[in-house]
Formats: sequence, C-alpha cells, structure tokens
Amino acid sequence: MTYIDRRQLLRGTAALAAAAALTPIDSPAYAAAALGAAQPLDGRPFPAYDYTRANKLPREMTGYWTKSFDVGGVTRTAKVYISAETPIRAYYTVVAVPDRADTAEFLQSSGWRDVADRRQEGLFVLEPGPSGWADAEQEAAYVAAALGFYQSNNYFSIFGENYFVGYGNGAPALEAWAVANPLKVIAQAYVDSPGLNAAYLASYASREYDGQTQYSPVDFPAGFRLIRYDETVLPTWYIRPEKHRAGASVAYWKRSNDTVSACSYDDVLGTVYRQRPGSGRWMTSHAGPISKVAVQTHGAATRQIVEFLTAYTRYENSFAYGNQLYERADFRRLGIEVHTMQVEGFVREYLVYRPRSARRNAPVLFVWPGDSQTDKVFVDATQWWKVADREGILLVFVCEQYSRTSVVVSHRDSLAFYRQLRDVITARYDVDPTRFYSTGQSAGSGVTQNLAIAFPEYFAAVASSSFPTAPNAAGTVSLDGVAYPASGRKIPNYLIYGYGDIQGFVGTLWDDTQNQTDSWAQYHLGVDGLVLSDVDTIAGRRSGFHDRFQTWTWYDKGARVPILKLTRNVYRSHNTTAEEPPLLWDFLKHYSREIAPDGTVTRYYSPSAFDRPGDRRRI
Repeated sequence: MTYIDRRQLLRGTAALAAAAALTPIDSPAYAAAALGAAQPLDGRPFPAYDYTRANKLPREMTGYWTKSFDVGGVTRTAKVYISAETPIRAYYTVVAVPDRADTAEFLQSSGWRDVADRRQEGLFVLEPGPSGWADAEQEAAYVAAALGFYQSNNYFSIFGENYFVGYGNGAPALEAWAVANPLKVIAQAYVDSPGLNAAYLASYASREYDGQTQYSPVDFPAGFRLIRYDETVLPTWYIRPEKHRAGASVAYWKRSNDTVSACSYDDVLGTVYRQRPGSGRWMTSHAGPISKVAVQTHGAATRQIVEFLTAYTRYENSFAYGNQLYERADFRRLGIEVHTMQVEGFVREYLVYRPRSARRNAPVLFVWPGDSQTDKVFVDATQWWKVADREGILLVFVCEQYSRTSVVVSHRDSLAFYRQLRDVITARYDVDPTRFYSTGQSAGSGVTQNLAIAFPEYFAAVASSSFPTAPNAAGTVSLDGVAYPASGRKIPNYLIYGYGDIQGFVGTLWDDTQNQTDSWAQYHLGVDGLVLSDVDTIAGRRSGFHDRFQTWTWYDKGARVPILKLTRNVYRSHNTTAEEPPLLWDFLKHYSREIAPDGTVTRYYSPSAFDRPGDRRRI
C-alpha cells in the first residue's frame, strides 16, 4: 500500500491538493514508468486490425493519448488512457481534472491509471482551458466537442454508458452534461465541487422524453405520463462539496433518484439517501430501488469512488423507456471464465458462467450478442447472469470478430464457432446435451433464428429478440454468407421485439403490412402445422411493468403445449432490456430433445422444467 504525504500535497498545486483527499491508495502501478508525454491523435491514421488479440483494442492504441479541439478559436485538449488489455466496447471513466493539474501526474498520483490497468478499462480526461475552468455553461461547447469525439471515433470504442468523476471547478462542467444527458451516465461522483446553480438545473428538470427513437416511433396510449429528466435515476456521490453552493445539485439528484427523506450514515459514503422502497421509477423497474445519493464531508480514496461507481451498470442510452439501471456483474466474484479458441484461423473469445446453483447435468444456454455488442457487454446488458444464478443454467457468451473497423466487432464464422463450442462445453462441463438452448439479440437473434431453421436439431428450443428471420424465395437461410436449405422441421421458438424496433420488424401479425416478423411467423406456423388464427388471443396477453409486454402464443395440436410465441414490448426501441431474459428462459426451460443414431429428433415438454421426474410429454 502506498501513502501520499498529505502535508506535501497541500503545499503543492490544487490538483495535488485534490489528490490528497484520495489517500491511502492501493496502487502497485506507481512502480511502473511514468506516463510521460501524451501522443497526439490529431491526424494519426486509424489503427490496423490486430487479429492476434481476441476482443481487445489494437495493441498500437494502448497507452496515453491527447486530442485537441478548436472551441471558439481556442485550442482545448482532452486525454485518453487505454490500458494494455482494454477490450472492444470497454467501460470508461470520464474524469474532469481540477484547475492547474498536470494530467499525467494527476492520473498517476490519484491512482486512476492503476484503476484502468487493474480493471482493463479506459479513461477519458477533460482538461481546463488556459485560464482554468470557466463556469459550467461556458464550458458546454468544450465538453460537447470532447465527449462527441469520445462517443464515436475509430481509435477506440466504448461501452456506450459512462462513469463520471469531476474534481474541483471541473466538476460542474461534467455534471452539467450529465443533467442534459442523464441516459448516458451510469453513476457519478464529484469531489470538492461547487455544484450547479438552481436555474440551470430547473432548465432541464421538467423536460420530457417523447416516443421518438432512432428506428421507429413509439406511440403512447391516451393518458400516458411521459418521464421527466428529473425522474432519471442516476446514482450520485458528492465528496467534500462546497457547503453553501452545492445544495441545489444535491437536492436535484435526490429528487431524480426518488430518495427517502430520512438519511442513514455510512463510514465510507457519509450521509446516504437511498431510493425509496416501492419506487415507481422506470429506470429501476427491473432491478428495484438500487440507487442512492450520498454526501461525504471528508475525503475518499479513489478505490472507494471506483467501488461506488462500478456497483452499477446501465443499458440503452437513447430511449428513456427502455433505459435501465442494474447491478454490474463482478467477474472475479462470480467466477465468470474468459476463454479463447481458434475458429477458422482466428483467435476468438467466449465467456462461460457456471453459477453455484448449476447442478449436475445443467442446461446450457448459448448467448449471441447483437452487432458490435461483445460478450462482456452482453453479460451486463442482459443480466442473464442473474437468471442463471436463480435457475442453475450454464451460460456461454459468444464474442464476435473484428468487422467494419479495427475497434468494432460483428458475427463471423458462427456455424463453425458453435460446433466447436458445443463440443468443448460437452467435454469440459457436467451438462445435459438434451437441453442445449440458443438466444440472442438483434444480429445475434439472426444467428439463433437461422440456426433454428437450418439446424433445428442443435437445440431443444430457441428464444431471441429483435431479429426475426425466414427462408428466402429459394428456401434457404444464410449463415456467414453461405446458403443452407430450410429444414422444414419444427422447433419450439419464441421471439420478442419492440414497438419502436427496426422498421422491418414492427407492427403486428394482423396489420396490413407484410414484414420480416410476418415471414418468421408464417414459416414456423407452417412447419408446426398451424395457422395464424390458431393463436390463443388476437389481442395478446398483457403483462410486465405498465403492461409493457403484449404476447401471443400458439400451441402444438398434438401435445397441447406452447410451440410458438411472440411478444411485442410496447415501451422499447431496438435495444434489449433485462426484463426480457426471464421471459425467454421461462419459455426455453420446458423443452428437451433427443437425437437417435439415425438422426431422428424427438422433442419433449416438461411442465415442471424437468424438476419432477416423469412429467415430460412428447411433442
């Protein structure tokens, strides 16, 4: 453990005075070489593909970088630190350093560099102008320019949701952006901050989120109450705030997080206001009241800030009604395994999670993320790990391969990858090969659905979201650019999509528009010997938070068990929400299949999900 001499720091710059509040710091990286001068990104060619690494940013992009911006004729800069093992779509912490800080020295002495190295994550660092930080509204153009670059560039890629930490006079500039863009911030902490003024906060508080999405608009029912900006749950920690100036900010975030009026005290966090039990906030409709606002009048260690922030994750940064705050998976504590294998000549990554609840002969669920959504992204975005904990499932998350740039991934060699994974999982773990299932979101749903059509014998059942597929006019589906004939054989299948989803998926099976969802249903109904009118109810059965799920079910005529199911989430766009995996698993878990030596597939349905011996029935 390394301690920083508090008296020496207090005699130094304001930046080091801020760092003094963050001691002691566990920081073995201090023994490493200093960061030195940042290398410029301005004019630098985009990095080449690095196929020697599975799900990592190119090796040439690791290290310490600087990027400049022209803001009203003044050159401003921001820094980027990328650890040696930072993956594609990693979490980043956005740090606003205090006035007069030497950024490299601050990242080193405060421990933030070590945090990035240990956690295999990145840092994006906002810096004051030549005369120091101006007030938050004057800094808005700089913050917008810097974060605009950070959110979309071809040098590195980010998770898409962010942790914010601001110091001193840099804190309000960062907080102001969070107030204006709360869907994009997971959690935030501000050290020695004066906070924001009440007028600025009020200018955003009553703004409402409408039904516009980047795909298709969501039409709300009559009398529906829109979510306000100041109802966006966002965990917040104020550390040693300016006593007489930060009150408006603290009050704003308490209201936003729907906290109780009575506080509790925590040795680390200080005074804590927890989200109200039974809170009706949209952003915690699945996880429950997990958020909080805390105020600590003393200092805090960097590691304590990190622990506060990284207890949380968030997903869906553009549509409020699908945005959710969750508990972040701790890979080390959970024992999530990270593996690689060679697939068609390329090294590929995959994750395996075998929870303690998984018994002998555990069922296996293969999870295919959406385009650009890596295996690590999808652990948190879907919260499948919590379903696995509860249900005893062995999860296998597939990671994609570098695609349209060297910092983005998409699906490749999926058929070969699955065949290899199936054999490895069967040999290495105590699993039930009659209960292999597949799920996926978006492009990952496309993989799942195409496998179900071409190779239904691979799975006992499939259930996926936001990408229906069907055979083309030639009667084939495509996997990795290769056409495979549709098998014409039944497989239990469940699909969920959003009201505001990709245009080719939206609507219902009873409207006048023929699209991919209609084609998906027509193929599987035909294979199952059913027609559209065999549905349980044309209106759809409603369930979930605000009755958001509208579900139609078709039953196998022989066994009278569900064989095809479709749900429309009327309050989401294209991106997944963790409210859906429990629905998908509740469908999947009832099915098994056996394959005879001659290749004949026999399928079974168990009302108890195979908990009661002898209750399965043949489909």
